[in-house]
Amino acid sequence: MLNSDDRDAIADAVREAERQTSGEIVVVVDRAAGSYVAVPLVLALALSLFVPWPFLLLTTLSAASIFLTQLIAAALLLATLLWYGRGGRFVPGFVKRRQAHETALREFTARGLTLTRGRTGVLLYIAVQERYAEVVADAGISGKVDGEAWARIVEPLLEAAAQDALREGLIAAVRDVGTVLAAHAPPAADDVDELPNKVVIL
Repeated sequence: MLNSDDRDAIADAVREAERQTSGEIVVVVDRAAGSYVAVPLVLALALSLFVPWPFLLLTTLSAASIFLTQLIAAALLLATLLWYGRGGRFVPGFVKRRQAHETALREFTARGLTLTRGRTGVLLYIAVQERYAEVVADAGISGKVDGEAWARIVEPLLEAAAQDALREGLIAAVRDVGTVLAAHAPPAADDVDELPNKVVIL
């Protein structure tokens, strides 16, 4: 997804963007915000409940034979649905977006963005499998920047990710976040780099 050169280039973009602001930028790239294994499992078990009925109605097989057939069918259904449903194919888009949003909020707290001086931390989060990206800003920035400004940054990032240009999309998004931060949180004379600039891969 991102090799070491890509990660270094994005970290350099973060470092450069933070030179023009007292804000802190953290980039988190999530391969998948959720595994969604429960959905194929429930589908396989539900479908396997219908397996015994044709045998009960049309054959004279014993209960043990029908039960064994049902177990085999359940295993085959589960294997097939897990393969076909990988990446959350059976999961509605709004569920995947909610999962990714919740993960972004957890990462925002986990990465120390609520602890920066001036509360000017910003998380740039993308969940590749869910095709979801979000900018989460702390209290010192969120009240000054409307959602449309972040949406204008997120949309090109998602387009770049869809075209296998994640590195370029993230670098451009980091620069744009830096520009927004510079307008609302200019650098202070005693400003220090409070958080690591490296890309976090989940």
